[in-house]
Amino acid sequence: MVSTGAVPNLAFRRLRGQRSAGEFAAAVRRSAREIGERVACDARYIGRVESGEIRCPNYAYERVFLHMFPGMSLADLGFSPRESVRGRGARATTEIPSPPVFHSEAPVFHNCTDEESDVLRRVFMTSGTTTVLAAASLGLGLGGAPAAGATEPDRHRVGETEVSAVESAVRRIRLLDDRHGGDGLYRDASRPLRAAYALLDSGSAARRSTADRLHAGAGELAISVGWLAHDSGRFEDARSHYAEALATARVAGDAALEAHAFCNASFLARDTGRPRESVRAAEAAQRAARPLGSPRLLALLALREAGGRAGLGDRTGCERAIGRARTAFDRGPCDADPEWMTFFREAELEMLEAQCWSALGDWSRAALHARRAIRLQDPHFTRNLALYRAELAWDLARAGRTEEAATAGHRVLDLLDSVRSSRIRTMLAGTAQALAPRRDADGVRGFLERYAAVSGVSTAAARGVQRPRG
Repeated sequence: MVSTGAVPNLAFRRLRGQRSAGEFAAAVRRSAREIGERVACDARYIGRVESGEIRCPNYAYERVFLHMFPGMSLADLGFSPRESVRGRGARATTEIPSPPVFHSEAPVFHNCTDEESDVLRRVFMTSGTTTVLAAASLGLGLGGAPAAGATEPDRHRVGETEVSAVESAVRRIRLLDDRHGGDGLYRDASRPLRAAYALLDSGSAARRSTADRLHAGAGELAISVGWLAHDSGRFEDARSHYAEALATARVAGDAALEAHAFCNASFLARDTGRPRESVRAAEAAQRAARPLGSPRLLALLALREAGGRAGLGDRTGCERAIGRARTAFDRGPCDADPEWMTFFREAELEMLEAQCWSALGDWSRAALHARRAIRLQDPHFTRNLALYRAELAWDLARAGRTEEAATAGHRVLDLLDSVRSSRIRTMLAGTAQALAPRRDADGVRGFLERYAAVSGVSTAAARGVQRPRG
């Protein structure tokens, strides 16, 4: 086991007291809101502080901690002086962004030094030997394997073998997610993500092109793992991973990665009831994407904006964004389309429009688009097919078309043996709740009984369920 030399922060641990790391993280987020900050604090971050991995917080966290503990200094909280952390004096001009903080007009980023970032740095392996272990671990838990013939690289070099391993891990995660959903993959996928950032930390690549690919691969891996967290209901983890990817994009000057990170941040904000933030993130994504020359990417980002505007009840703004999306989509695919957009076909466009009409309460129109999505969907995307059917069941139930809703619900249940997605299960629970008062209608009782047997809960237990907006 390689020692990182970290010294535990016992002072900070004492301040947490009897609260769990998750409870303390929630208190940090509440304190941040009190002073107009927004930090992606979770139990993992608190653990990193207490273990000594984070020796000095970034400026946003510093303001929050000093607000939480009036009269105390960073030293009182157990942190090291900023200028002493990893030779800051020699690199005082090196800055990278913290997680995104959305205010009233546009996304704003707080700056912090390289060693202060709580989202980019994962300094746990630095030697040549551990770099090889990092590359090997990119296949763990995902059925992958390190590239054949890998040898120990020079401590200060990352080459084709390591970068290809990162890129392969991204593709493998996406493939498994398409088939099975995020619930069963998230924890295993976190390991190759840590390994990818260890490679980023371990030294410089031999060529600039290799370094650029490594940054892009690590960022895409962070988004993929963030999506697994998102799909499995771990929203704070998802927010942290998306912020990590965004920081990586800003460091590398990678507009394509930045657009992707903002795209997913917009989706997450919509799903967690922050539609205004969703709109701003989608607009930021579109600004990053315009020079990239991909109409299909702009179409997807316009639909992210439409989803946020639907959440705001802005029907006119939503319709305009959908119109822009369809115009851009009709321009067709091109070589500039990002690799990660393989899921974005006509079926997904129909589904995202269905979600917009659903958010606006136009259930029949939403069901029309959900049916089109199901008809157009490639059966290879099993998780998405289950999602589309869950959307249809949800919309039909609220439109009062109970028998059709029950039939659609049965078809979702048919897929749950192979698909594990908390989002889909939550949507199905909401459908069961909506249908419960009509349990004597044709087909409804059978669906409710089967749903209860599969889910392990009664339909009464689903009362009060808040449907994720995706």
